[in-house]
Amino acid sequence: MLILRGIFFLNNGVLYRGKTGVKRFFILYPMKNTIFADQIKALSKISKAIASDLYLEDILRLIVTVTAEMMGSNICSLMLVDEKTKTLAIRASQSMSNEYNKKPNLKIGEGVAGRCAEQNKPIVIRDVTREKEYKYRDIAKKENLCSLLCIPLAVKGRVTGVINCYTSTPHSFTETEIEILTSIANQAAIAIENAELLVKSKVIQEELETRKRIERAKGILMHDEKLTEEEAYLKIRKYSMDNRKTMREVAEAIILAADMKQLPEVKGVYAHRAKLAQ
Repeated sequence: MLILRGIFFLNNGVLYRGKTGVKRFFILYPMKNTIFADQIKALSKISKAIASDLYLEDILRLIVTVTAEMMGSNICSLMLVDEKTKTLAIRASQSMSNEYNKKPNLKIGEGVAGRCAEQNKPIVIRDVTREKEYKYRDIAKKENLCSLLCIPLAVKGRVTGVINCYTSTPHSFTETEIEILTSIANQAAIAIENAELLVKSKVIQEELETRKRIERAKGILMHDEKLTEEEAYLKIRKYSMDNRKTMREVAEAIILAADMKQLPEVKGVYAHRAKLAQ
């Protein structure tokens, strides 16, 4: 038995555990075996990518490419939430259309994708070219887009984006298709969360290292120039502002100069100068 986050692939069928915890079992009839085999391969490929050391952008591109192939989608795209502007922007798409890929960002709650993100619920549109809520019907007509399945990317109730799957002809998305795309969306959300945590971890680490260097530089100035802690800090900050250097760069220069004074040959020079001064 193969298990992929809420989807259990048994010998003769697929068992889904939905958001409500209700289990649904679908029998794999011989004519559908190939389709389900492709879906299993696609889900497995996405899971492996997320567990790999690929960059987030590469993972997102792989997700939309594999999803488009699996769902028979004309265009598949991933839109992520910008927390500062509260908008959705396309971050990955397998479409070659510059017009589609450069669509303006959507506000949360605006359009189909914006409402999907706001409500944290899947949305199915039979024909986007006739849907008033769909913001870019002109682009949809040019790109031959028809039916749309929009699924939110969410982790622990927090929506980080949406995934859009379009077909070129009218299509009624089945419950199975919605469940599978929801599983893919969950995988993508986890990949995004992992990337965010990694960035935050690096930022925190950088901040700690910067503080350590500034504290050491302050100590050097307090010892060498008989300054108070506040005077040492203000001197570092003033040099930083006057010379357009970060306080970390100034601190590192002070530490480097102090370390160089400890070298035997440098110590000899200072000792010689001290004798001459006497």
